[in-house]
Amino acid sequence: MPELVLASTSPYRRALLERLGLPFAVEPPQVDETPRRGEPPEALVRRLALAKARAVARRRPQALVIGSDQVAELDGRPLGKPGGREAAVAQLLALAGRRVTFHTGLALVGPGGREVAEVVCCAVRFRPLRREQVEAYLAREPEACGCAGAFRSEGLGIALVEAFEGEDPTALVGLPLIRLVALLEAAGLPVLA
Repeated sequence: MPELVLASTSPYRRALLERLGLPFAVEPPQVDETPRRGEPPEALVRRLALAKARAVARRRPQALVIGSDQVAELDGRPLGKPGGREAAVAQLLALAGRRVTFHTGLALVGPGGREVAEVVCCAVRFRPLRREQVEAYLAREPEACGCAGAFRSEGLGIALVEAFEGEDPTALVGLPLIRLVALLEAAGLPVLA
């Protein structure tokens, strides 16, 4: 069985992968995540997920390497990680009362030239929100500044939404486990063996 490696620095992706009960290593991918001019959100996350997996696979050529990336899309434009509190407030106020699509890229790269990259989408309908609600959320969920759209669905972010639309709730957190299980099985690493 090849070694399984998660090409990520995200503690959320690590925690999700732990749910599968498979032994794995974690290695930072060290790739430039700058969007290309005019690059659509789906193309961006597919490219970055694959770039992350490839970067680690070059260092671990016998491993199966998982890469993932996520971006929120509002009105056709990508919303990444805000990085700071004021940017997070602005993002969340822009999302208030709107339907937003979260695109999560998933890639699996392995020995023998194995490469697959896909995008799993999940739409979120945000409640109408006042600035004081957004401020209260960020005060209690400061980690949200490091999440696409300043939104952590697995935490207090659930209070910001009216509904989810999608096939895989883990995609919203950043690693679509339902699709990953199928990709691992196709690569000869069945989760339920």
